[in-house]
Amino acid sequence: MQDKVVVITGANSGIGKETARGLAQKGARVVMVCRNPEKGARAAEEIRKDAPGGVDLVVGDLGTLGSTRDLAKILIDSYPKIDVLVNNAGVYRLRRTPTADGFEETFAVNHLAPFLLTNLLLDTVRASAPSRIVVVASDAHRGMRMEFDDLQSEQRYKAQTAYGRSKMANIMFTYALARRLEGTGVTVNALHPGFVASNFGSGNKVPVKPVMMILGLFVLSPKQGAETPIYLASSPDVDGVSGKYFYKSRPKESTEPTYDVAAQERLWMISEQLTGLA
Repeated sequence: MQDKVVVITGANSGIGKETARGLAQKGARVVMVCRNPEKGARAAEEIRKDAPGGVDLVVGDLGTLGSTRDLAKILIDSYPKIDVLVNNAGVYRLRRTPTADGFEETFAVNHLAPFLLTNLLLDTVRASAPSRIVVVASDAHRGMRMEFDDLQSEQRYKAQTAYGRSKMANIMFTYALARRLEGTGVTVNALHPGFVASNFGSGNKVPVKPVMMILGLFVLSPKQGAETPIYLASSPDVDGVSGKYFYKSRPKESTEPTYDVAAQERLWMISEQLTGLA
């Protein structure tokens, strides 16, 4: 990974932080995108101690379309090449929470933000080929359907359903993007990191992490959860491999509805309209 520039969103804690640490130790120049400047600075300093390639901190918020566009501009202006983009940042909301744009927050942060950020950075990523895009999804998508008539969960909100549907959107986005990137030298793959005790549920009035910790042996550490994103970002074993879903560093089938090309394209078109890319 020497001389490779790797951008990781949500990198100040959990899977993102351990992915940053692992790739920095492999010699990559890691760009940690963090919403909280203080937490981000502490995490970057910690990783920097054992990072031959260097660690940069970019403060950026994926909470609104405007702030996501601001982040993309900073990255484009600061890094003439991006060899790997890891879309890791995500949230889990126990109650329906609208963003400043009026979108349901889980869908907005977990799907619309990486959809917008990836598309805005695509020219830079293409110019850096061979390059890679890694999307942290989840097996929480299993049993879900893409409810196109209620993507914002206005009719009914259940936290697990909203989260699982956003992860399903991640996978469908990955497959649709892989088709668009054929022949460009850019690969894109999604992954399930496992059931990890992380801070993705922070921001709720009722903490989510302690509940997961009670499950003990069933929960992976963030370091274990980072193994597959590190593998997809760096391993020569996946050179040229694109449009796949991985678990434990191996390809795995996602659910049948995620392979519906018409549904993928419908989600892409709606996402373009909602993010202003259309």
